[in-house]
Formats: sequence, C-alpha cells, structure tokens
Amino acid sequence: MSGSTPETKPAADSMAAVAAGGLALPGSTPPAHKTVALTLTIATAGGALFAIAGAPLAWMLGAMFVTTGTAMAGLATLGVYAWLRTTMIAVLGVMLGSAFTPDLLAQIPGWWPDVLALGVFVALVTAIGFCVFHCGAGYDTTTAYFSATPGGLSEMAIMGHELGADIRTISLIHATRILVVVATIPVYFRVIEGLEIPALPRDVGSLINLDPGEGAILAACALLGVPIGKVSRVPAGALIGPMVLSAAVHLAGWSSAKPPAEIVAAAQVVVGASIGCRFAGLTLRDARRIISAGLVSGLLMVVAAALTAYGLADILGRPADVLALSFAPGGLAEMALIALILGIDTAFVSAMHVMRIAMVVIGAPLVFRLKNGQKD
Repeated sequence: MSGSTPETKPAADSMAAVAAGGLALPGSTPPAHKTVALTLTIATAGGALFAIAGAPLAWMLGAMFVTTGTAMAGLATLGVYAWLRTTMIAVLGVMLGSAFTPDLLAQIPGWWPDVLALGVFVALVTAIGFCVFHCGAGYDTTTAYFSATPGGLSEMAIMGHELGADIRTISLIHATRILVVVATIPVYFRVIEGLEIPALPRDVGSLINLDPGEGAILAACALLGVPIGKVSRVPAGALIGPMVLSAAVHLAGWSSAKPPAEIVAAAQVVVGASIGCRFAGLTLRDARRIISAGLVSGLLMVVAAALTAYGLADILGRPADVLALSFAPGGLAEMALIALILGIDTAFVSAMHVMRIAMVVIGAPLVFRLKNGQKD
C-alpha cells in the first residue's frame, strides 16, 4: 500500500486544505477576515481557559488544542493570515535575540560537540522515521524520506513535491509531529523534571511600562529583520533575521528591553492557532492512517530526544533538561517559544534549533540526491 495512492475525494480535498493552510503554495488564497477573527477568538478563549486551569505554556497550548479540535470536528472554518504569523514569529525572534550577552559569545566556540551530537541525532531520528513511514506505513521512498526529517515543514513538503512525493502526506505528518512535540514537551518538563512552567516568561514587563524609545528599537529589529532574513535565504528567516538584529542591538548596549508580556501572549495565541489551522477541513476518518503514522513518529522522536539528552548529559557537560529541550524536534518558532517560557538557557537552545533546521533544509535534499545518484 503506497502513500502516494489517491485518497477519496473528500480526504484529498481536506489534506490539500491542510497543505495550503500550512504552506505558501501556488494558488492558495488568504482566509476571509471573519474567518481569521473567529479563529483568533476561539484560540484566545482556549488560551484563557488553559491559563485559568494553570496548564503549562497555557496561551499556546490552549490555542493549539482548541483550534485543532474545532477544525477536525468541522465546527467552523478556521484560518490565520500568513503575515500575522510572520509578525508574531518576528516578535519571538526579537525576544530570543535579547537573551544574547557578551559572556555568551565567548561560549559559542565551545558548542561544537553539542552541534556534532545534534547532527548524529538528526540522522538517527530521520532513519527511524523513514522505517516507520516506508516499512510500517508503506509509503513510497520519496514521501517516506521527506516525511521523516525532524524539521522544515514547508521546505520538506515543497522539496518532496518537486521530486514526486505526496505533498499532502508530508505536510500532514510534519504538522502532526509539531503538534505531538509541542504538546508533550511542556508536560515532560512539568511531570518528569518537576519544573513550574509559567504562562509567560518571568522576566518580561508590561506594554504599559515599555519605554517608547526602547519599543521603537525592538519594533525596528522586527520590521527590518524579516526582509533581511528573506533576502539572505536562511531557513526560518522571519525568526532568524529579527533574532540576529536584536542580538546585535542588545550586545551593543543600545537596548536592554524585551517584547512586553501582552505581545508575547498574543504571539503564543497566533502560533498555537496556526498549528491547529493546519488541520482545517480534516477529520480523523479522512486521514487516520497518516495521522497515526505521524503520532508514532512524533512520539518516537520525543522519546529519542529525552534518551539522548540523559545519555549525553555527562559527556557534553550540560544539564539533561537543556539537551532535551535542544533536541526535541518541534517547529523552530514553537520550540523557541517554549525555551523563552521555561527560561532554560534560551540562547543555547534557540541556537541548537536553528542548527537543526539548517541541517535538515540543507542536508536532507543533498543526502537524497546522493542516494539516488548512487542508485543510478
């Protein structure tokens, strides 16, 4: 049974909607204003309920679970503007950049063993995922390979599609992976590590108290960073561009401010809703095989990240919780947000996730082409 076998018409339409919702595909249209307004209302309500209940990472997880449930139950049409998600990701980039200090710069050359370990981890979980999708689920080689990579939802779906893979399957599996990782990591840190996880970072102030000059500097980092990131063509440029500018500004001593709590909460809601919107128009009945395979793969990746972290903690000389958060293969924006909320070595964790995405986006197609070249 091949992963590229056509689904029934409703399932195909549903998964095409998932791909269009999560990716900037040709022909996709932005959602209607009322759709976005309804989505953000539902997501905010979900975040508020989770915050009241004292859930970890409440605003993002609440928004994510409520919008995912609403979308898959077919209760409403959901969608989020691409520019709005980009804006909120830029806010996270500015927040991450504020964690870089002169002392940290001196430590960066000593990170090479961690980067090497991360590279081995990426190769290992890709191989495990490939076995799950090719041998277990029966997907064709190309679809299984680009579904198995631990990162790069948009890039892997588009690259795989260009090489003949099923873009619907790839996009849905990666969306499921992100959902699984983002849902389990905060629970892991609360239950296993015993950490108290706040709804917002502890070291951010209120929008009311933000100095206008500092606010202007932070806004400039976001506004200029996004186009710089796109022009430079780095992976996740909307986050990395603002992060680099913010880091430079904070290292130069031009600002010591961070984005205010209200905007960070809004970023959580938008990022969480964006995950849920990837399942818009989809039901479990439509694609239960794909979602099941994605769930298995996502859980295996989380377990592998935790085992690797505990196994390498003494060797690398880093706490296991830092390594677990660094290796967990969620989306870059989502994992950066979790690192911010937890306040666990934010700059190091963010840098590791940037490296992971770079490894996947650059290395995955290269390895695939070399492998195919050897076969030819």
